[in-house]
Amino acid sequence: MSILDYFGLPENYSQHGEQVDQMNSVITWLMLVLFVGWSTFFVIALFKFWHKRNPKSSYAGVKNHVSTHIEIGVVVVEAVFLLGFAFPLWAERTDKFERVVANDPNAPRVRVVGQQYSWTYHYPGNDGVFGRTDNTLITGDNSLGIDPEDPNGDDDFISTSALRLPVGRDCILQVTSKDVIHNFAIVPMRIQQDCIPGKEIPMWFKPVKELETYVVCAQLCGEKHADMKGSMEVINAKEYYEWAKKRSDEELAKKQK
Repeated sequence: MSILDYFGLPENYSQHGEQVDQMNSVITWLMLVLFVGWSTFFVIALFKFWHKRNPKSSYAGVKNHVSTHIEIGVVVVEAVFLLGFAFPLWAERTDKFERVVANDPNAPRVRVVGQQYSWTYHYPGNDGVFGRTDNTLITGDNSLGIDPEDPNGDDDFISTSALRLPVGRDCILQVTSKDVIHNFAIVPMRIQQDCIPGKEIPMWFKPVKELETYVVCAQLCGEKHADMKGSMEVINAKEYYEWAKKRSDEELAKKQK
């Protein structure tokens, strides 16, 4: 059993999530060691420098270099963690995303758009190409401002009920926001990313199990921030592509009337 299990961490459902959990376990153990060490030092200092044991102040200060050596040691350890673990893991994750894009051009893509206090999911339709969007085109019937003059958007469809994705496929999400900064987080997938107005930031993961779960906003975004939740469904790949084709065909037929 991992130490993270004692903190109620949900089960992992993504391919990369095991690495994230391992890293968090190492960090948690390190923090536990530091907590015990500094707490022990604090208790020792309380007794050693208790005013009844030292009624007269000493202004001589420390006469050895132990504290300096400790500080240098802490800096070295932190540098090892940063250069030896953090940077290589980030580089590996970034390089793998580029390989996913190059090797699987048909990987499922979804634009995730946050706004106070809901999520909207924009699917590119059967052609796999998102229609152009413009905030000046946003209306009650066109909540994302999809340009009606762009033929690439004719078969696009949106969902406000749930983010639906296929199991066993690398999935790419392009996250953005219509108003303030949000943060799109799927805890069972071990991913989250800031949603910034005017920017589309990619994030990716590979679901390894079917599930129904939740998505949340992990960035304080207003008085109803705690209510900014949504649903996510990871379903059988065949079922997903049948659903996506049906939705895209319906949207295209509606536009061609």
